[in-house]
Amino acid sequence: MATTPSVAVTTTWKIDPAHSYIEFAVKHLMFTTVRGRFSDVEGTITVVENDPSKSSVDATIKAASIDTRTGQRDDHLRSEDFLHAERFPDLTFRSTRISGDSDSFEVTGELTIRGVTREITLDATKEGAGKDPWGGERVGFSATAKLDRRDYGLTWNQAIESGGVVVGNEVKISVEVQAVKQG
Repeated sequence: MATTPSVAVTTTWKIDPAHSYIEFAVKHLMFTTVRGRFSDVEGTITVVENDPSKSSVDATIKAASIDTRTGQRDDHLRSEDFLHAERFPDLTFRSTRISGDSDSFEVTGELTIRGVTREITLDATKEGAGKDPWGGERVGFSATAKLDRRDYGLTWNQAIESGGVVVGNEVKISVEVQAVKQG
């Protein structure tokens, strides 16, 4: 009896910006943590069932959408000292490799901030999937990563009298994405 090769099912999901968050945390004055988020994110997730290695993520985050709940700080973060949002309006992520299984996996890709591209790996989890009240299908993912902001040209800082600096170099990233099935 001949066996029929299994056909990989590919599904494209569009990131729902109203239900997705890119959040970050960084030390301030070396002893407290400032948290913020980017509220404008869009992109697609292509899932190849039973073969995560063929899946992909492509996302764009608007630099000007940064929000730390303090207007003066947000303006400084949008300035040339940090994101230079006027010259570099987008932060982008394009996956290059996905490994693991369909529920818990690593997404490695190229993160571009301020025109500088570096490889980063996110530890990701599928949080669930199902129908929404309007008949559409949705899926949720979460992911975390750490980066050194200096690797992306974000080098502004000031020394403080007690030792240390105003802004820590390690940035913790937390991603919550809800996406809607396309087609």
